[in-house]
Amino acid sequence: MDTNVKVLEPSGILDGIRGNLLRREISDIVANKVEILLIDLKEVKFIDSSGLGALVSSMQMVRNANGKLFICSASDQVKMLFQLTKMDRLFQTFDDQADFCRQILAVQ
Repeated sequence: MDTNVKVLEPSGILDGIRGNLLRREISDIVANKVEILLIDLKEVKFIDSSGLGALVSSMQMVRNANGKLFICSASDQVKMLFQLTKMDRLFQTFDDQADFCRQILAVQ
């Protein structure tokens, strides 16, 4: 596979502090010309509004660099948050990394 894919696996609570760390990490990844970024949320138990804002600004950062950002393994709380805030329209999500590979990488 030629596609340049990076997987991030944050854990715990995605709040303002961890959101800023995630944004910095994604900024470094974008600077390294990664084409596709997958954020695997399997270890994230809760996302607050600051964490959600970090995901949104990360998506903008990746798109501005002509990359793609995807999310997988979201908990029920995160899925509900995405639905309530309509972020499920912004982020393309997958059940897990295997689902992502089947649907995205197989068509690359």
